[in-house]
Amino acid sequence: MAITAAMVKELRESTGAGMMDAKKALTETDGDFEAAVDWLRTKGLAKAAKKSGRVAAEGLVAIAVDGGSAVAVEVNSETDFVAKNAEFQQMVGSFATAALGVADVEALANATVDGKSVNDILTDKIATIGENMTLRRLVKINGESVASYVHNAATAGMGQIGVIVAMNGSNEEFGRQVAMHIAAANPAALDEGSLDPELVEREKAVLTEQARESGKPEAVIEKMIVGRMKKFLGEVTLLGQDFVVNPDVTVAQAAKEAGVEITGYARVAVGEGIEKKEEDFAAEVAKAAQG
Repeated sequence: MAITAAMVKELRESTGAGMMDAKKALTETDGDFEAAVDWLRTKGLAKAAKKSGRVAAEGLVAIAVDGGSAVAVEVNSETDFVAKNAEFQQMVGSFATAALGVADVEALANATVDGKSVNDILTDKIATIGENMTLRRLVKINGESVASYVHNAATAGMGQIGVIVAMNGSNEEFGRQVAMHIAAANPAALDEGSLDPELVEREKAVLTEQARESGKPEAVIEKMIVGRMKKFLGEVTLLGQDFVVNPDVTVAQAAKEAGVEITGYARVAVGEGIEKKEEDFAAEVAKAAQG
């Protein structure tokens, strides 16, 4: 029986197996779908499907830099133990390197590493390590120069928080200091023009109501709002924040003194935005005891 691409695709989606494994299973079973599923199960290649529903909120962020380009890639796992696994770390590092040559996470999923697609490598690793894993994010920046920093590093170039910074001009030490600042301060945007307009309007509305509750004249209230908005923008924008290395100056002022212009950045923290299922310790022990 002729094995079509549609058949291979259906089997892959059903079992989570790699493309070549799915094709081989169908070939071995003469196109019998159910028999192919069983064939994959006997080979231990259908494990990924069973784990695909589990929450993967741990893992690693890996950073790769090449000239004026830098990428941060997040790969999630179910537990933080996997982040300490050398096989997992090697895989995530290879994904980050491959990410330098693609535009987004979808393109990375289809990119090849050592002759195998990232999707298939991930599926195989799910089967061998035994946890659900997801390729979640890829962020890329470009500049005349770039700098990076990894917080809570598990190994070189990867950890719990990855920061990349793009600059006009070059000052490696300052760039790393800015990356460390971003990891700690977590600004909402580069500058006022980069902020979400809805966030700005929402904050302005709150500050306006607070000012009016003071009972002061409208002219005074308007000045209060301007002052409070200025303070707000200084707190949430990178360039407006007090520089952690020298709080007497803002990041923008520090950049000017360092002879560079910060043009962009990205801060990627493992699992941010993923709803984690909380279990008490007794429940975890009972679950482990049941296998």
